[in-house]
Amino acid sequence: MPQQTVLVQNASGLHARPASTLVQLASKYASDVTLESKGKSINAKSILGVMSLAVKMGDEVTIVTKGTDEEKALADIVAAIQTGLGETA
Repeated sequence: MPQQTVLVQNASGLHARPASTLVQLASKYASDVTLESKGKSINAKSILGVMSLAVKMGDEVTIVTKGTDEEKALADIVAAIQTGLGETA
């Protein structure tokens, strides 16, 4: 079960648009993808789950993947978060 912790780069954190981008990306993989922040753990394929974390810019999130494509899923999701999920910081 690989995992990695990253800092959220988006100025507005994981609000609706980047949260949706994250969910769409996570949903492309067969592996389970979990997002952990502030003591909570949610399914990263759930928009309501991602939004419920209320992640702000500078918050740490840990991505945990488990399944057949776990390494690829982790690498792609970490890269997407580090580059702002399609938004500028």
